[in-house]
Amino acid sequence: MKSKYSRRNVMKSIAALSGVAVVPHSLSAAITRAETILGPELKGKINHSVCKWCYGKIPLDTFAQECKKMGIKSIELLGPDEWPVLKKYGLTCALPNGAGMGIEKGFNDPANHDELVKSYEELFPKLQAAGYTTVICFSGNRRGMSDIDGMRNCAVGLKRLIPSAEKYNITLIMELLNSKVNHRDYMCDRTEWGAGLCEMIGSEKFKLLYDIYHMQIMEGDVIATIKEYHKYIGHYHTGGVPGRNEIDETQELYYPAIMKAIVETGYKGFVAQEFIPKRADQLASLKQGVEICDVA
Repeated sequence: MKSKYSRRNVMKSIAALSGVAVVPHSLSAAITRAETILGPELKGKINHSVCKWCYGKIPLDTFAQECKKMGIKSIELLGPDEWPVLKKYGLTCALPNGAGMGIEKGFNDPANHDELVKSYEELFPKLQAAGYTTVICFSGNRRGMSDIDGMRNCAVGLKRLIPSAEKYNITLIMELLNSKVNHRDYMCDRTEWGAGLCEMIGSEKFKLLYDIYHMQIMEGDVIATIKEYHKYIGHYHTGGVPGRNEIDETQELYYPAIMKAIVETGYKGFVAQEFIPKRADQLASLKQGVEICDVA
């Protein structure tokens, strides 16, 4: 049985109360208020999120309200000081930050392990209290280190965190980034390497962030890679290639097919828009990205 507060029933009630003599803009205003409360009627196969840093000039409070209207459920890569704003608007943070030493200094360097472990262990209780179950982490740059040595070092450091991650029900999500254009020398720059690290750690509390933009640059073959390695993937990001801008017809990836492939793997997590809008109306670009990814 559908709730009396479902979007469809609310819209019917608005129409019934409005009557035929209502001034059109009054009905429009009523529908807009309902949309703000309920969000648009999306297809439900993709849980939509967005990375706030791409919209830096928009205040978080305003951005949260606009995201709610679009049906976006999460704003991510935010720390503890920003989480209360999300709660205010009934949003979550699908992938928080707030720990670590940045992208370049990660778990592949044993000299970082003590500080990294301390940082994440201090954040875990805050994540649990906020109702969040993931946190982002990074491999760090190579700095002349071999891939296998870096993988082993990452595994040693991350395994120190697994007991606490299990205690607080937090999954560490390591981002796959390109080392060709944006993050020169970054180690976790191929899906195969990340999957190898997952196997070495051997815990469901460690997964990969498959950033479609970054991995298109490094590997291509996005859909086949997702199908092969999906069990290691705990989160997805979008972005247009080339340029990391809108994910529409201006770039080389066809996101509806990619989203359908993700859905077919059984993935139930979030997909976050992480492109940098080129257009003046940034929110219109974000809405378009959500609509492109909202597959049946």
